[in-house]
Amino acid sequence: MKFYGGVIIKELQINEDIRAKEVRLIDAEGEQIGIVSINEALDKAREANLDLVNIAPNAKPPVCKIIDYGKYRYDAIKREKEAKKKQKVINVKELRLSPNIDTHDLEVKANQANNFLKKGDRVKVSVRFRGRELGHTSIGKDVLDSFVELTAENGIVDKKPVMEGRNMIMFLAPNSENN
Repeated sequence: MKFYGGVIIKELQINEDIRAKEVRLIDAEGEQIGIVSINEALDKAREANLDLVNIAPNAKPPVCKIIDYGKYRYDAIKREKEAKKKQKVINVKELRLSPNIDTHDLEVKANQANNFLKKGDRVKVSVRFRGRELGHTSIGKDVLDSFVELTAENGIVDKKPVMEGRNMIMFLAPNSENN
């Protein structure tokens, strides 16, 4: 495998690198010629001024094709880059709250979450409990419920609030109609 401009391409055996005695040969037009010796396959590739490429090394016998390897590799890199462009990366942003957060502070955090959700990011909201606050987890649940109300127009609850150690964690996902 080699790394070309942010794309990983699997290197194939070409021409003299192919170690098999016999190969199933496919010519440049895609026609199957049949099982031939490696020397005969190399001769046919040289006649066509192209490369003999082992496209299925694990097959019995290996499948080789007569193609222009440079053009094949260029097209493969181009296809990989196109596929990479089309995929959407979803980031998870995290906001931390406390059970005794003030209303204005909660609104500021909700505005931050709304901005993240508008951009299409998921938001992880956690309420950290310290000391005696652990005995009053219902207060943290109320804080998360009011947070959901403040972010309702841009996001929906993806994962309901759950206690994980000293933290109560909830995930918000962007509304499908906004994106």
